[in-house]
Order: sequence, then structure tokens, then C-alpha cells
Amino acid sequence: MARNQTPQRVRGTQDIFRAEERRFAHVLAAFDRVRRLYGFERVEVPVFEDTQVFARSIGETTDVVSKEMYSFPDKGGDSLTLRPEFTAGIARAYITGGWQQYAPLKLATSGALFRYERPQKGRYRQFHQIDAEVLGAPEPAAEVELLTLADQLLKELGIGDEVTLQLNTLGDAETREAWRAALVAHFEGHRGDLSEESLARLDKNPLRILDSKDPRDRPIADAAPDIDAFLTAEARAFFDAVTAGLDAAGVEWTRNPRLVRGLDYYRHTAFEFVTDRLGAQGTVLAGGRYDGLVESLGGPATAGVGWAAGVERLAMLIEEPAAPRTDVAVVVEDDAALGEAQAALATLRRAGVSAELVATGSPRKRYDKALKLDPRETLTFAADGRRSRVLDGAGSRTEGLL
Repeated sequence: MARNQTPQRVRGTQDIFRAEERRFAHVLAAFDRVRRLYGFERVEVPVFEDTQVFARSIGETTDVVSKEMYSFPDKGGDSLTLRPEFTAGIARAYITGGWQQYAPLKLATSGALFRYERPQKGRYRQFHQIDAEVLGAPEPAAEVELLTLADQLLKELGIGDEVTLQLNTLGDAETREAWRAALVAHFEGHRGDLSEESLARLDKNPLRILDSKDPRDRPIADAAPDIDAFLTAEARAFFDAVTAGLDAAGVEWTRNPRLVRGLDYYRHTAFEFVTDRLGAQGTVLAGGRYDGLVESLGGPATAGVGWAAGVERLAMLIEEPAAPRTDVAVVVEDDAALGEAQAALATLRRAGVSAELVATGSPRKRYDKALKLDPRETLTFAADGRRSRVLDGAGSRTEGLL
């Protein structure tokens, strides 16, 4: 950029302000409120990690690792990566922070993530997510806890009727191995008809062919064998326990046998909350069980399950929250009363009352500015020490303060 050229916002980023910020903050506040109800502890993890944290957890062959990560060498020569998701960093912290002693752990976080992909509606290169994880709980009750939390959050945001929970099982290790072999055999028989992307996946990640959007792949994927024929008794019982728990909690769900996760450490439950209001970007919350993730990073065998949701996508679905209303407008009629008005302003704010000072312009303009604030109460200070108060009928929060 030339020195005299005005800097522009970087492509794929956003400036969040006014109405958009109110939507954004409403989602985060609802998440914080609901996660407290469920006893999920707030956790913060670094914005960047050693590149291998994500390469080993997300998978070297995935698009995220091979094409989308923001990786760079630091001044010490180490390869670092801006976090593209939360789960890997939380799993790393679980190992290096000695958090095993606190298991089972229910954790929640939120913040900015980074992926280099084509910006589009609801998708940015710097975006934001809310995230909930349960570590050290191998029981299906952990899925029920997480999905019930998600369901309540979406309902509190007013969009519960606009999203559908889709659910599937990936089985245990024995189930997955048998199903994977059957899928490879099926797709090998149609190798000449598959898209180039699916041909690449066939050798590395054949489960991903099941959710291909390429029209050439859809008939072949739709004819592929379902996992149900390969479920062990234990895997079937696990999935039945998850669905029974959701039914008992009043969480509606539908089975989607083509919902998959490609990496080998995923087990049992996979799920997504989807909507038809966002076009192709219809998934607003997704997750699953990843019992092998901590172990893949060098930690002890640890059960894990979690979900993440895009704040931007949720914010696009909710009603616009009302702008915050000022409690008190403190109007200075004459500059000689400014000191007294400033003292009153400080008293109000220290008592938890929102207040704005109006002390510039002509007296008429000062009252016009005060009206535009739409305050619940107006306090006027005149030069001779007179004060006057105007209420909007809702009662006064300043009684006894001034």
C-alpha cells in the first residue's frame, strides 16, 4: 500500500458495529448464561499454537491444514498457526496443563478463529465461534448434556423452531473399520465415475465422499452401504442411549445416515443443527465424539465430545436486539453548573446507573441532544443551583443518590 493511500479492511474480515454488534453480543451473552446453567467452566486458550497441534489433530490431508491455515515462522524459527478451531488447542491444554486431574471436565470458550477460504455470506477469514467440550466422559450422557445445552441456547435465541438437529453414529473402532472397508470396495467399483476430489479422498479419506456436493458423486454416494449393517452391539447400544436421553430431555432430532466425520479418532455420535435460511451455509452448530484426539497429540487415552457454532451465522438468524437505553441524561443549562453536573454524573455511574452528559451547544440544542438519547430520566442543572427532573413514567432509579 502506498504511504498516502487510505488503508482498507483486509478481505475476509469485518468491522462489527451498532446493530451487528448488538446481535453479536446477544449471542455471546446467551451462550454465557446457558453454559453457566449447565456448569461449563469458561476457558481461554492461545490465539496461536505450534503448527503441529492443528496438523496432527485436524489431519494433514484435510483442506483446513493443506490450504486454509494461517501459518508463519516466528522470529525463533518455530512454525506457528493462528487457530482455525478451538478443540485442538483445548486438547493440547488438557495435556500440557495437567487438567486430567480434574476430569471429567465441562469447558466452554469463544473468540476469533482464522481460515484462508473464499469469503461469502456468513463466512469470513477471521470469524468467531462459541465452543463447548466435555473431556474425560466416555458415557453417552455427555452427548445428551452437550446437545441439550445447544438446544436450549438456540431456543433462548429464538431460533429453535428454525433449526433441525441431525444425528448419526460413526460406531466404535471395530464398526468403523468394517464400514470403511465396505465403502472403499463400493467406491472402487465406481472409480471411473467419481469426481477428481472424491478420487483423491478415496485413498485418504473415503468417508468424506458420502457428503460430496458434486452431482457426479451423489448417485454413487447415495447407493453406498449404511453404517447400520456394521454396528457392533456395543456401538448400537451407545447410540440408542444417546437418542433415548435426547427424547427424555425433550430434544427433537432426526437421523441423517450420511452425516460423517472423516478423521479416524472420531467415534460414535456426529451431529449438526441445520437451517434452510442461510442457503448453502446451512449448518449453524456441529460437533461429535472424538475419543482418540488427546491420544493423537501424545496425551493419555481420553474420551472427548464437543461442538462449535458460528457467532456470525447465529447472529444472522436472530431478531435484532433493541439498542440499549440510557437511564439518565444529565443536561447542563449553563456552563457555570458544569462542575455540579459532572459530580452527579460520577455518582450515578458508580451506583450502576447509565448516564450521559449533555453540555455542548445552545440550550435548545442541548435539550434536543438529550431527547435523541431517549433517556428514562432527565436531570437538568442550572447556573443558580436549580435542578429539575423529568421522568418517562417508568419510575426513578436515582432516588436517594443525588
